[in-house]
Amino acid sequence: MLQYNSAMAENTLQKINEIAVSEFLEKGFRGASLREIVKKAGVTTGAFYGYYNSKEELFSALVKPHSDYVLNYFKSIIQEFMNSPRSEWSKGSYDTSRNGIQHIYLYAYEHKDAFRLILKASEGTEFENFIHQIVELEIEATHIYYKEIEAQGFKPYELDPTLEHLLISGEFSALFELIIHDISKEEGIRCVKELHAFYEAAWKSVLKL
Repeated sequence: MLQYNSAMAENTLQKINEIAVSEFLEKGFRGASLREIVKKAGVTTGAFYGYYNSKEELFSALVKPHSDYVLNYFKSIIQEFMNSPRSEWSKGSYDTSRNGIQHIYLYAYEHKDAFRLILKASEGTEFENFIHQIVELEIEATHIYYKEIEAQGFKPYELDPTLEHLLISGEFSALFELIIHDISKEEGIRCVKELHAFYEAAWKSVLKL
């Protein structure tokens, strides 16, 4: 009996989550109605509160594990690169950034619903600045990187902060457009590789490297 009740609870939770994804994607976090989610899931409001305390908690449960994964992964590859021999920084940055952005794309592809919620429906939640958080991490790492290679004799890093932010946010925004528009995995991988090559060439042009 206990196993049966546990299975029922799991099925109810899954139904709430499925309906919530659909409602949030259609109406956004602000526009989605908790009452409507409960009604379509076929549960009572009291039953809903047995799983979540609020609409905010429901949305967070759907996206936070995946948002956290990408942000923590991005921080980890930055740290791994920073811990590598600095004499190799000027040679190893391309592979590190290319492999990192491909991994993020593949993870997002495998968890499309969560990332569509983050990218399209998160206004009014703590997740609405997700891409901005990645951009800020990249900008911080970029400044550390160029300060070091300047010390190795490379050309000083001179770039207008506004242009810098536009270039970095442009690459990550374009990356996640592949998820928003449901591009096939094969085409997405190809686009990610070409996107990274394009931005790498753009950086070299802007910085006159």
